[in-house]
Amino acid sequence: MTRRRWEQSTPFEERVYAVVRRIPRGQTRSYGWVARQLGNPRLARAVGQALHRNPDMRRTPCHRVVAADGSLGGYALAPGRKRALLRSEGVVVLKI
Repeated sequence: MTRRRWEQSTPFEERVYAVVRRIPRGQTRSYGWVARQLGNPRLARAVGQALHRNPDMRRTPCHRVVAADGSLGGYALAPGRKRALLRSEGVVVLKI
């Protein structure tokens, strides 16, 4: 997969990334939570798509966003990598 540059991000994606950057290390939030922070709880899937296109995973820690039921949800690199990143931050992943 080719990573995109920040200049290619849409205004919506930039809003998503700004919300996700505020999630503290060692904590997770749901896609729906991010959507609610953006003012529309129906945007959870759009949030997931925006995070899939995240151009810089070090700057925007998209691995901290999980499904509403606590499962990992998607991750562009691999679910195992997402689980490892969360564990390295002290997050206990109960659902796969």
